[in-house]
Amino acid sequence: MVDFSKIRAVDFHTHAEEPCGCHADDGYDDLQTTMARYFGAPWTHPPTIAQTAAHYRAQNIAAVIFPVDAERETGYRRYKNEEVAEAAAEHADVLIPFASIDPHKGKMGAREARRLVADFGIQGFKFHPTMQGFYPNDRLAYDLYEAIAETGKPALFHTGQTGVGSGMRGGNGMRLKYSNPIYIDDVAVDFPDMPIILAHPSFPWQEEALSVATHKPNVYIDLSGWSPKYFPEILVRYANTLLKEKMLFGSDWPMIAPEKWLDAFAKAPFRDEVRPLILKENAIRLLEGCR
Repeated sequence: MVDFSKIRAVDFHTHAEEPCGCHADDGYDDLQTTMARYFGAPWTHPPTIAQTAAHYRAQNIAAVIFPVDAERETGYRRYKNEEVAEAAAEHADVLIPFASIDPHKGKMGAREARRLVADFGIQGFKFHPTMQGFYPNDRLAYDLYEAIAETGKPALFHTGQTGVGSGMRGGNGMRLKYSNPIYIDDVAVDFPDMPIILAHPSFPWQEEALSVATHKPNVYIDLSGWSPKYFPEILVRYANTLLKEKMLFGSDWPMIAPEKWLDAFAKAPFRDEVRPLILKENAIRLLEGCR
């Protein structure tokens, strides 16, 4: 278990990658290479979970880590949730495992969610509507949401534009429309006790995200995927005021290193009393409330 009293921050958004570049036959390596160029990431092969843990341990930061199950829509092989959970358990001092289940799996996915929480210590679930090819308020996802809500764990949704497929022919088949955060408003209404995190500054739908998070008590925002120096003024204003207890630090590792994000955050116009809330306190309150 992470000792929250000793770490300096909680990164609510990091990606788990398999131990080697082993997706050459399905195109995943090409996707990752293109995305690394988009973000200017300084690596040839993505770091493994063990390497991620070592990096975060050295930075004295805890990290929520997850795969993305999008094999039905993309053809990229799934990094099994069980493997991610087992690898994260070896580094439980810094890693907090979330799972990912394609909502198209319906009741089968719901069974998996319950089992992962009961048997593998999964602490939450990640959705990527653009990669998984679904609107978050589509009823096909509701069996899975019901199972997650039963466990009391949070659901984290990618929102806004994505670096996945950016610059590739046809965006590599990724449709941005699925990730407008306004669709998650319906989910927040229908599952009012399930904590929901809107991932990233939600360009070009930032005001929709702020509206949903302001209106729905169970909705939070993680600030991953962008350097804070590029945050829109309205996002910073809400983080400093109305949503100061609902904003979460996130990097989007391995595309953005946490120390690079934190350096930019230190220079951004956030209020001194708000910084510890974003960096650590809001995440701790959210995670401990879901146990």
